[in-house]
Amino acid sequence: MPDITLTTLVVLCLAAGAAGWIDAVVGGGGLLLLPALLLGLPHVPAAHVLGTNKAVAIVGTSGAAVAYARKAPVKVAAALRIGLAALAGSMTGAFFAAGISSEVLRPVIMVVLLAVAAFVMLRPRFGRAPEDGTAPRVTRARTVTAIVLVGGGIGLYDGLFGPGTGTFLVLALTAVLHLDLVTASATAKIVNVCTNGGALAMFAYQGNVLWQLAALMAVFNLAGGLIGARMALSRGSEFVRGVLLVVVFSLVAKLGFDQWNA
Repeated sequence: MPDITLTTLVVLCLAAGAAGWIDAVVGGGGLLLLPALLLGLPHVPAAHVLGTNKAVAIVGTSGAAVAYARKAPVKVAAALRIGLAALAGSMTGAFFAAGISSEVLRPVIMVVLLAVAAFVMLRPRFGRAPEDGTAPRVTRARTVTAIVLVGGGIGLYDGLFGPGTGTFLVLALTAVLHLDLVTASATAKIVNVCTNGGALAMFAYQGNVLWQLAALMAVFNLAGGLIGARMALSRGSEFVRGVLLVVVFSLVAKLGFDQWNA
């Protein structure tokens, strides 16, 4: 455990809980958790901060995934296939990350996110369950597309850059597999467990995890994740859609701020 004040520890734990809630509903909890760790641990090496972030996040994500799997109609086998593709993609992205300039990626991602926000606002039916209760048929081609493009492509992005990966997963799964937003969020949690697990294994192997701090924050992250999953399941796609738009605009603001100060 690093030498930090009680106030800082309380703030980090509260941030972990809020991040777990955001992640469970629509993804994007890293927008809050990682900056909180960076601000709260200014003298800790960045690798340790990143490793601790993964150790905290995987607990809340796993808890939310279990809560969703019990209530939402998630195809776990398909989610695991996409997750394995995302794991391979994130490892590939991490391998090439040193040669990619984040200053180049940020404007591109900002434009994509703004386009996504406009699409979601202009298509109010996007991500809603069919009124007749019948799920659209998902062809084998769409399943393969989800594995290769959603899993591999977004996994690659996660390794290269990272911010908003969970949100992109929810949107892509909704579009490609015709899922409602609640089911897409549930599926994204399983994919996130796979990618976080691979990253955490690497950080742990390198000794870059502050385990005592991570364990304490993980308790709050798990609580936030369970609460977020239950709220999303009980309130439905309209609630997830509203949170999604807030997270997308927050991500655009953060990326814009980072680009301005680059």
